[in-house]
Amino acid sequence: MKSRWDDLALLLAVVDAGGFTAAAERLGTSTARLSRAVSRLERQLDTTLVQRTTRRLDVTEEGASFIAQARQALDTLEAAEEALTVRRREPAGRLRVDAATPFLLHQIVPHLAAFHAAYPKVRLELTTHETNIDLIEQRTDIAIRIGRLEDSSLHARPLGHSRRRLVASPDYLARHGTPATAEALSAHVLLGFTHLPQLNRWPLRGGCSVTPTLASSSGEALLRMAEAGLGIACLADFLTRDACQAGRLSFVLEDAMLERYEPIQAVYYRNTALEGRIAAFLDFLAGRLTL
Repeated sequence: MKSRWDDLALLLAVVDAGGFTAAAERLGTSTARLSRAVSRLERQLDTTLVQRTTRRLDVTEEGASFIAQARQALDTLEAAEEALTVRRREPAGRLRVDAATPFLLHQIVPHLAAFHAAYPKVRLELTTHETNIDLIEQRTDIAIRIGRLEDSSLHARPLGHSRRRLVASPDYLARHGTPATAEALSAHVLLGFTHLPQLNRWPLRGGCSVTPTLASSSGEALLRMAEAGLGIACLADFLTRDACQAGRLSFVLEDAMLERYEPIQAVYYRNTALEGRIAAFLDFLAGRLTL
């Protein structure tokens, strides 16, 4: 049974060649086969797509509209088939991945052994930056970014969302008391960021912009400071989950918190040579994130 996709491809070949005879010569087939394919489509659509004469081929108005959409559909199908083929090949070669230190340590490093076992020919190079980088300048293939994206020239794959919450160690709260309201935070030691002012706007009802008593450019450093009982921090769940479950940190002002989730996305430039490696890494990682 003839596929409609095959008939569409033959129709486009006829149109592009300017006639049945020229198309048959290009494809190494018969004009009768091409004519049957076009006729099948016309019967199925109940419309005339091309006007046949002995000297020329004219596309009808309905045919021109249909052919434009058919060409787009075939291009999409070919791209999907190519992507599938690339994914089926065993990924191999170097893959450079960049992420903020906390995400790298808590969401990527724990799965490296399993990834290497699954894709032994992929050579991962991991780098950390606490702010967004230029992928080309830093020779990076994938960057994990947290928050709203602004660079539209990059392809983005959503990985999930993570909520930020206030945390402190039980020891700190025992020594300084647990704040009952957002206003009470002014009497406490607050841990915040040096170069990311948007992360010093804590998601509390009514709004809360803090001036940190102790600050760092690294979320990982702030996590360690909070665990050491130095103050109250506002950090992502993916960073604090283990410490909270182990009792090293406790949530603060839970009832006053907004349920605000930050998007986490992988960004990269489209590159056919790297597509298999990128797809393998992101498919693998997506199923293991604990955000």
